[in-house]
Amino acid sequence: MRPSRVEGANGAAGAPGAIPGIGPVMSAKIPRDALQVIVATGADRDANTNNVTLWQRADPDAPWEPFGAPLTGRNGANGWTFTHREGDLRSPIGVFSLTAAGGRLPDPGTGMPYEYRPAFYRTAAPQGQPMADAFNYVVAIDYNRLPGLPPSDPTRPLGDQVGGDIWLHVDHRSPTRGCVAVEQDALTSILRWLKPTAHPMIVMGDVGDLAADTT
Repeated sequence: MRPSRVEGANGAAGAPGAIPGIGPVMSAKIPRDALQVIVATGADRDANTNNVTLWQRADPDAPWEPFGAPLTGRNGANGWTFTHREGDLRSPIGVFSLTAAGGRLPDPGTGMPYEYRPAFYRTAAPQGQPMADAFNYVVAIDYNRLPGLPPSDPTRPLGDQVGGDIWLHVDHRSPTRGCVAVEQDALTSILRWLKPTAHPMIVMGDVGDLAADTT
């Protein structure tokens, strides 16, 4: 059983106002009420770096418009997968909601529910990896978690075998265990841009799968 993804309706890639590079399959998973989308695109399924772009629209019938400059990000060390498993070092491909944020540093001015947790590193990095700064800020990606709960919530509705704790977090100068990472200044700006009322989503994966026109 694959972790659930939010289903919805949107225009196909290539349609006027569509998000460039997002084909009909992924576009159909973006809910109609989503007004903000983050896109993280890798060159292929084995890529562990990606391009991150932000998109917004004024209302469900308006065209998507870019927000800010493109960013360079990182993802799982082994690339991307539709069937993420705990410890596979791949980031899940799909369309996921963004409903909560947090981190070791105080709220930088986001409109998202924010969990300020100075000890976030100890909660989030049980493997003992030296990457505390990676969790200065995080946005929880709603993959195998209960939307709206704080990022540190351990609940995994589909079990541990399909992994979890997938976040957008601060770049720690190396590939991730499955998260997407960008520079701290960029993530600070993203946090200030995100609005719960815009029902923000992230579309993430390799360029071929994101552009697919059939399943």
